[in-house]
Amino acid sequence: MPLKCASSLWSADMSNLAAEIRRVEPYSDRFHIDVCDGHYAPVLLFFPDLVRAARPHTSKPFEVHLGCTDPLAWVKPFREAGADGAIFYFDSTREPQKVIDAIRDAGMYVGISLTLDEPIELAQPYIKQLDVLTIMGTAAAIKGAGMDPRVPDKIRAARRIIEMHRSRTEIEADGGIREQTVPVIAEAGADWIVPGSLMFAQPPERLMRLIASH
Repeated sequence: MPLKCASSLWSADMSNLAAEIRRVEPYSDRFHIDVCDGHYAPVLLFFPDLVRAARPHTSKPFEVHLGCTDPLAWVKPFREAGADGAIFYFDSTREPQKVIDAIRDAGMYVGISLTLDEPIELAQPYIKQLDVLTIMGTAAAIKGAGMDPRVPDKIRAARRIIEMHRSRTEIEADGGIREQTVPVIAEAGADWIVPGSLMFAQPPERLMRLIASH
């Protein structure tokens, strides 16, 4: 199966977000929206009203990636703003099951995100409840960094756990998505990539040709 694209709106032209969404929509399977509170992650990004404003411009799913110290508090506001899925960082809460349940109860698909230094095994107890497992290739909310060399092995380890549990969880690679890393990610067994500049800073057809060749 070819890689699917959760295009990162962080790399879009923020002054013309609606047009940017429409421009890459034909090449995107969904849109990835980083939410950062300035505490868990050292930047401020995307808030419910902005998601609400962007929602009418595409029918593609929106997933919010909650880089927040209290992800539970943001599930309902983003669902009401139009998010279809929510991914939270495993280390951002002491009660991951409660966050999973809240996202599911809100009618969204649910994902856990693991930081660079977190082993895949942390997600194993929850794997059958997850729609997506996001493997970070860079530190949280770091733009423009290269992909950590441990990522392919983490993707392979995630695939083994998913298959062992006969789960339908899909693997998403986020961070360091570059022309030279896309083939590596595909070979390792990822289902999704989160392209930023690779989708928005060049003609998106180029990325589609790269994906099709692998």
